[in-house]
Amino acid sequence: MTIEPKNDIRLDYLDAVRSFALILGIIFHASLSFIPIFIGWAVMDLSTSDFVTYFILVNHSFRMELFFLVAGFFGHLAFHKQGAVTFLKSRFVRIAIPLMVGWFILKPMLTSGWIMGAQSMRGTVNIGDSLVESINSLSTLPSGLFVGTHLWFLYYLLTIYISVLCLRLLIGLIPAVKHLLNRLADSLINWFCHSKLANMTLAIPTAACLWFMKHWGVDTPDKSLIPDAAVSFLYTGFFVFGWLLHRQPLLMASFAKLSWFKTIAGIIAVGACITLSGFEGQTDHAYYDLIKAAYLFGYALMMWSLVSVTIGVCKVLFNRASAVVRYIADASYWLYLVHLPIVVWLQIVFAELPLHWLLKLLSISAITIAGSIIMYDAFVRPTFIGAVLNGTRKARCILKASKALEDNKHVQPAQPNDMKQL
Repeated sequence: MTIEPKNDIRLDYLDAVRSFALILGIIFHASLSFIPIFIGWAVMDLSTSDFVTYFILVNHSFRMELFFLVAGFFGHLAFHKQGAVTFLKSRFVRIAIPLMVGWFILKPMLTSGWIMGAQSMRGTVNIGDSLVESINSLSTLPSGLFVGTHLWFLYYLLTIYISVLCLRLLIGLIPAVKHLLNRLADSLINWFCHSKLANMTLAIPTAACLWFMKHWGVDTPDKSLIPDAAVSFLYTGFFVFGWLLHRQPLLMASFAKLSWFKTIAGIIAVGACITLSGFEGQTDHAYYDLIKAAYLFGYALMMWSLVSVTIGVCKVLFNRASAVVRYIADASYWLYLVHLPIVVWLQIVFAELPLHWLLKLLSISAITIAGSIIMYDAFVRPTFIGAVLNGTRKARCILKASKALEDNKHVQPAQPNDMKQL
């Protein structure tokens, strides 16, 4: 049985979860230049650390899975609130349009970052030539269309929406099958949300999916419009889990309930993954497949543990109406769309400065987030772009508050003679 929450209730803690997942992605990309080995990123910083490698391993294991789970939850909510036709139109506007328009704007900017990064490692950077060369790279179209950027997640989200709705339509053609599958799905999701062994159980099929990735971990499918099967199954699984959770929304509290057992299991999984990750390149090891299987199970357990713990922590901290959380939630989509060129350019600027890597990472992340929020408040939130990304145009907040503060500074205090006249 589907239980719908009231339409006027906004789940602020899930807004916080979605914002956290996207902002964590910004920090993830900002950290890639500080890895001790060159991984093909735009630039490699002079200051590196093994700690960054471990941070990236943990970060990459759950942030997009967390995003897709929340997307499934809100997707089910929107589908039953809006109806199929309106829902599909809104998904096209809020996902397909940003994907297509954003790609043509961001792809040359990212290409220029890679060109300047290569120049930087050779000792010189020519910004003008890099920008011209990056724009000229579009002349190869349609080859490489809509690939090679961080916007791949929109493409996969769109394909998952279409797949889930088509499957739902097919199942609905046979009422008896629909009823049986609904009862089975509700029973399974209820068990997963209440069992202490849920994360370990979910880790088994997740690890099986990870086995077919090219690397030990989750692949980034940004090189082709042909969906990667393993990646598609993984993200579809988290999306469907969130979709089914909304059928019984009260179960979200059980799934995200914080416990010592869940926390300790997650910590052990993180430690195991960090310890075993060094064996990935030792393909001639006698127990390579066994070590890989152990690693992937630990990785999957880490993934599910961090997803549920993150939701649980946000539920404790943000389970109340907050104007700040809602503003960040609205802005986070824009932040993630535009952040990567800014991050890469800043990484190039900071690469050879004699500063500690942590100071550089914090500076790059802070400048990117602050600058993107200012752009959002000034040029996105109250415009048609804001209507595309957020559903409606909304009033400025930061610039409006700054203007009000400035106006108050110009108000002269009343003088004694003025008071007499009054």
